[in-house]
This record gives sequence, structure tokens and C-alpha cells, in this order.
Amino acid sequence: MTATQSFDGSMRSTNSVNRAVSSYLSASPDDAHTAPPTATPMAGPPSVLMTPPAPVRPGARTGIRSALVLIALFGIAAAVAAFGSIISAPAIAGWYAETPKPMWNPPNAVFGPVWTTLYALMAVAAWLVWRRPDSGARTRALRIYVVQLALNAVWSPAFFGLGALLGAPGVWIALGVIVVLDFAILATIIRFGDISRLAAGLLVPYWFWALFATTLNAAIAVLAV
Repeated sequence: MTATQSFDGSMRSTNSVNRAVSSYLSASPDDAHTAPPTATPMAGPPSVLMTPPAPVRPGARTGIRSALVLIALFGIAAAVAAFGSIISAPAIAGWYAETPKPMWNPPNAVFGPVWTTLYALMAVAAWLVWRRPDSGARTRALRIYVVQLALNAVWSPAFFGLGALLGAPGVWIALGVIVVLDFAILATIIRFGDISRLAAGLLVPYWFWALFATTLNAAIAVLAV
């Protein structure tokens, strides 16, 4: 029984091999090239195929150019401060010394260091905003910064120059200028806050000092009448 099964199984296996050989020999040569081998695509490393390249932040400003812009901003602020000092120096020793002042008016020696510090903070704040990528908010922030800086430069000639020439009317004109400056500084802080909170924070002492100077200007205008 066992031998018979083994013999039959061997015969079936031999017949299967013979049929396969006959089929291969009877096939035409062209049939061997009918179906091209299917290449299995090689999968690349997931880190290469799926991970996008790190984005390059547009408008990034670093290096020598950034340092030069910071120096330029310091230079512009120093120029505005120097312009105000040149205009105010003759009036401080003359008209301003004789003008009645409120009791909270600080000594003249305080104004120089305070303004120097505030101009430096302004320059750094503008630089921080400038370093951010190009955007409409950044452009608007820098424009309003230029506006407030121009008003700052106008106030000293208006207060000391017109005050010496016109007296009380000149001081009232200066009061109008510094009130507009107060709003311009506040607008600059808000615009800077959209770009950099640190830059906005650096302008807060400047705004407080401008408000304090506004009270001095208003008191002197009232006392000069």
C-alpha cells in the first residue's frame, strides 16, 4: 500500500515536470520578451522623501548689514538730538532761564542724559522692527516711526526758538506740536507691538517722558501769558 502510493506520487510529479518543460520548449522566442520584468520601486529614506526642507525665513537681516543699519539709526537719532541741542542752547541761557516754570520742572542737567537714553532706545526699537521680514505691518511701523521722529525734531525749535521770538504764542504753538507727537509715539508703540513686543516696550519710557514734557510745556505756556 505504501509502495503503490509512493510510485503513483512519483509518476504524477514526473508528468508535471514533463508538461512544464514541453510548454517552455513550445513557446515562441518572442513570448519571452512579452512581459517585461516588473521592477519594484525602491523606497527612499522617509526622512528624505517625506520631510520638507527647512523654510528660509524671508527678509532675515543679520551680519554686517544689520550692524550698519543699527549704526545708521543711532546716527539719525543723534542728529535729531544734536539739532535740538543747537537750537535750544541759546534759549536755555536766555529766554528759558527767565521764564516762570512749574514746581515739577526738573533741573536742566537732567534733560541731557534722559534724552540721550531715550534716543538710544528709539534706535534699538526701530532696528528690531527693521530686522523682521518684509510685510505691510513692518512698513507701516517704520513710517510712523519716521513721522514721530520728525515731530520730535520740530518740537525743540518750536518751543525754544518760537518761545524766544514770540513769547507765549510760540510756547502754545510748541504745545500743539508736542501733543501731536504724543499721539504719534503712541501710534508707533502700537505698530511696533504688531511686529515686536520688545521694540514696543522700549518706546514706553519715551512716551511717558513726552507726556511729562507736555505737562511742562502746557504749564509754561499758561504761566507765560
